[in-house]
Amino acid sequence: MEAFQFLLDGFATALTPTNLMWCLIGTTLGTLIGILPGIGPALTIALLLPVTAKLDPTGAFIMFAGLYYGAMYGSSTTSILLNTPGESGSIITAVEGNVMARQGRGAAALATAAIGSFIAGTIGTLLLTFLAPVFVKVALRFGPAEYFGLMIFAFAAASALLGSSLLRGVTSLILGLAIGLVGTDVLTGQPRLTFGLLSLAGRIDTVVVAVGLFAVGEALHIASRKDLREAEVLAVKGSLFMNREEWGRSWRPWLRGTAVGFPFGVLPAGGTEIPTFLSYVMEKKLSKKPEEFGRGAIEGVAGPEAANNAAVAGVLVPLLTLGLPTSATAAILLVAFQQYGLQPGPQLFTNSGPLVWGLIASLYIGNVMLLILNLPLVGLWVRLLAIPAPLLYGGIMVFSALGVYGLNRSLTDLVILLILGIVGFLMRRYGFPIAPAIIGLILGPMAEEHFRRALMISQGDPSVFLTHPLSAFFLILSVLLLALPWILKKLGAGSSLGEAAS
Repeated sequence: MEAFQFLLDGFATALTPTNLMWCLIGTTLGTLIGILPGIGPALTIALLLPVTAKLDPTGAFIMFAGLYYGAMYGSSTTSILLNTPGESGSIITAVEGNVMARQGRGAAALATAAIGSFIAGTIGTLLLTFLAPVFVKVALRFGPAEYFGLMIFAFAAASALLGSSLLRGVTSLILGLAIGLVGTDVLTGQPRLTFGLLSLAGRIDTVVVAVGLFAVGEALHIASRKDLREAEVLAVKGSLFMNREEWGRSWRPWLRGTAVGFPFGVLPAGGTEIPTFLSYVMEKKLSKKPEEFGRGAIEGVAGPEAANNAAVAGVLVPLLTLGLPTSATAAILLVAFQQYGLQPGPQLFTNSGPLVWGLIASLYIGNVMLLILNLPLVGLWVRLLAIPAPLLYGGIMVFSALGVYGLNRSLTDLVILLILGIVGFLMRRYGFPIAPAIIGLILGPMAEEHFRRALMISQGDPSVFLTHPLSAFFLILSVLLLALPWILKKLGAGSSLGEAAS
C-alpha cells in the first residue's frame, strides 16, 4: 500500500503540464530514434546529455524514460519493414516480421508488436512499482564490502555476457576502467594516467566519453558500411487492426514474453537479446504450427517484442535501487544522474522521492502515448526512413561536437571526443562491445571507493570481502561466470573425446 501511495504522488508530479510535455517529447523522439537504423536510445541520450544539463532533473528524466521506451517501440517498425533492427533487442522480430511484411501482412505484424509492447511495458512498470521498494530495503543492508562484491559481479557479467567473446568483453571493460582512473587520486593527490598533461589532471567528463564512444563511433561505423545505409523499405499493407485469429495467436505470447523478459532486465548484463531469443524459441516449441516459423508466424513477433519491452522495465529496477546499470542505455542514464549530482540507490528514494516516483508514473503515461503514436501514425514514421544517411549521420557528428564543447567550452574535450569516437569506431569494426567500457568507466571509481572504505573499516584486513556473506556470494558468482565458458569448452571437448572413443 505504501508503494501505491507513492505512485499516486508520482502521478501528481508526472501529470503537470510541463512534465506531460517532456513525456510527449521523449516518447515521440524515442519512436523516431527507434525507427532510424543504427541509432538507439543509448546513443540519443548520450547526445542529449550536454543539451539537458540545465533542465529540471525531473522533467529531463521523464523525457529520457519516454525516449527509452519509445525506442523499443520504434525499432520494431524498422525490423519489420526494413529488415534492419533499430535496436539489438529487435533482431529476432525481423525474422518473422519482415517475412510477414513481404506477404502483405506488415500491418498485422506492426499491430501485434505495438500492442505487445504496450502490455509488456505496462506489466513491467507495475512490477517495477512494487519491486523497487523491496530492493531498496535489501540495498539498505549493503555495506562497502557488499557493494564492492556486487560491482565485481557486474564487471564479470558485462564482460562475459556482452559481446561475441569473453576476451573482447574483458578488453572493453579494462578500457573503461582505465579511462575512469584518469585524473588526480582524491586520497593521495597523485596524478594517474595523465601522461604529464595538466588538462587531464581532472577526471575525464563521463558525458564526453559516452558521446564519443556511442554517438561519434556509431556515426563513423554506419558511414563506413554501405549495407547499413541502403536497404529496401516495404510498404505497409492491410488494416492496422488484427483479425480474431491473429488476436488469438498473440495474447499468450505477449504474456509469456513479459514473464521471460522482465527477470533478464533485472539481471546484470541481462539485456534484451537473450530474452527475445528465448521467447522466440519458446513460442516455436509451444506452437501448434511450428512449421510456420520462418515463414511469417505472428507468435514470433508478439513474444519477442513483449520480452524486449519487459526487459527494458526490468533494467530500471537495479538502476534506481542499487545504482547498478545492466545495459548500455542504463549506463548512460547513470551518467545522466551523476550529471545532476544524483546517485541512484536506496538514498535516491529518500532524498529525491518526487523525481523517482514521478519518473515511474510517467512510464504508465508514456506507454499510452506510445500506443497512440505507433498504431495510427505508422505511415508517417516510415517516411523518416527516406532521410539521406549522409545528412543524418553528419548531423550527429556536428551535434555531438557542439554539445560537448558547450559543456565546459574546452578544446581538450573536443580532442578527447574525436579520439574516443575513433576508438568507438574501431571497437565496432572488430567486434568489441561498447557497454562494458561504459560500465567500467562509471562503476570503476565507485568500486575503488567502496574497496578502500571496506579496508579502512576492517583496518586493512582483505578477508572482509569473504567474511561478509553477500560480498563472498557475489565474488564466487563472478568467478563462476568468468570460468563458465572454459568449463563448457572442457565439457564439450570431453564429450567429443568420449564419442570418438566409442
